[in-house]
Order: sequence, then structure tokens, then C-alpha cells
Amino acid sequence: MQLKRYFIIFSLLLPTSHLAFADGHYPDGAEGIKGATLPPPGVYTKWYNMYYTSDTVKDQNGDNSNVSQNLDTFATVPRFIWISNQKIMGGDYGINVAVPFVNVHLKTQDINQSKFNLSDILLEQVLGWHLDQWDFSAATGVWFPVGNFNPSEAVNIGKGFWTGMFTAGATHYFDKEKTWHFSALSRYQTNSRKSGIDIRPGGDFLVEWGLGKTLAQNWNIGISSYTHWQVTSDTGSAVNYDASAHASYYAIGPEISYFYQPAQTSFEFRYQKEFAAVNYTEGHKLTFSFVVIF
Repeated sequence: MQLKRYFIIFSLLLPTSHLAFADGHYPDGAEGIKGATLPPPGVYTKWYNMYYTSDTVKDQNGDNSNVSQNLDTFATVPRFIWISNQKIMGGDYGINVAVPFVNVHLKTQDINQSKFNLSDILLEQVLGWHLDQWDFSAATGVWFPVGNFNPSEAVNIGKGFWTGMFTAGATHYFDKEKTWHFSALSRYQTNSRKSGIDIRPGGDFLVEWGLGKTLAQNWNIGISSYTHWQVTSDTGSAVNYDASAHASYYAIGPEISYFYQPAQTSFEFRYQKEFAAVNYTEGHKLTFSFVVIF
């Protein structure tokens, strides 16, 4: 398997090098312990700040590979959200757009390079339902490949392909006061061919989940996790590696959030450590985000 050529082809928000596997757009771990719960009708800005660091690349057996690298990525991503009063199938209809700016620093035996620029943009439509002990959500989105991508470059900010993303999730509240909650949010991504190189990345499926407790109405604490599996193989004439060796990885860690009512602003902080990676980097991720209600 020719790791060296492909692990340095970077893109978007995703906090890792991808060995040309598990190459969808969505940044795992962006949502936390109530990730499947959408807000009520209104206008919001959610601003994500995500930092990822890794010095480990796992091979197809889950063992440390012979690839030596240090990778640091940072993404700052404003997401503009509008939830309307329009109902579709009983759910609140909304749209949102996420505009990521990404910095990547990669150091290997042969490369020491940093890049910062606008990356690929997400446009998404959503539905949210709110019941007594349950919240449900569903969404369809498209990632537009507006970020710079050149297959001959070692480091790229854009991915060079389109991604269709389909999302469904639910949050369950264990008590009538809704202080204990468990949330799971699943996504499937299907990708187009890359620009300038005949590779179509395989589809991938991921789940984010969180278990949390609300304290004093304004605080939430708990644990959050993400899991990611490549479910179909890469295709194309430029695939000169074992495309049947799919990628997978897992992460878990603590989370805390606080809603500051006078400013109508909430703040989230989470740390997640990756483990059991296959055909992927394995590292640490910090996410700080805030939501402003207008």
C-alpha cells in the first residue's frame, strides 16, 4: 500500500490526513452531547473552532505504520442557521451554510509546509421535531468544492470533489425535566470524482453520540464520541493502492457547555482522543464553539 503519496493530500475541515481513504467532507466531532437537537425557529450563528494534532499513522491492520509525520490543523468555521416557522411533515424547516477557513501544517522527512485559506462550503436544509421526551432531526446537504485543490501539491485546503451528505439523528430525555439526555447523530456521505485525478473516494458513514446532564439550567456536562467507517471502496484509474482496505477510527472524551442568558450565547468545549484507527491518522482533537441567538 503506497501510503506516502496519499497521506499528504489534505483537505477541508477534516482534522487528519486521509491516505486517500475515508475522504468525505464532514469534520467528525463537530457536534457534541446534544448534536441531534436542532434549535427552535429563529436566526443563529454557530462558530466552530477545531484543532487537531497527530504524529501517528495506522496501517490496514491498525498497527503503527512506517510513515513519519507531524500534523497540526486548525479550522475556524462560521455557520449561519435559519430555522423557519414553516412545517414539513410536522418538523421545523431550516437552512444553513458553513464557510470554513483552514490552516494545515505538515512536517515529514521530505516536507515542511503550512497553508491557510478558504475551504469547501456546505449548504444544507434541515428538519427538526421536538416531542415531550424526544428530539429528532434530518438533513440533506451538499459540499461545494470551492477550496483550492491541486493533486500535484503536497498540502491542499480544498478536497477537489463534491459531496452529498444525508443526516438523521435523535435525542432522548430520560426524565421529565430533561436533565439527563442521550443523543446520536448519523451521517452518510457520497462523493464525486476528484478534480484533476481519476479517483472517486468511497462513501463513508459516521455517528456522533453524547451522554449528558443539565445542571442549574445553564450548564451541560458529559461525554461525547465519534465513529467513522468507510463503507465503499475508492474507484478510478489512478487508484494504485488496495482500495478494499477501508478506513475506520473512533474517538471519545469529555465535554462542557454553558448558556449565558443575558447575551443569548452558548459556549461548548470538548476534547476527544482517537483510538483503534485503521488506514488513518490517530490523534487528539479540541473543539471550541459558540452559538449566538439573534
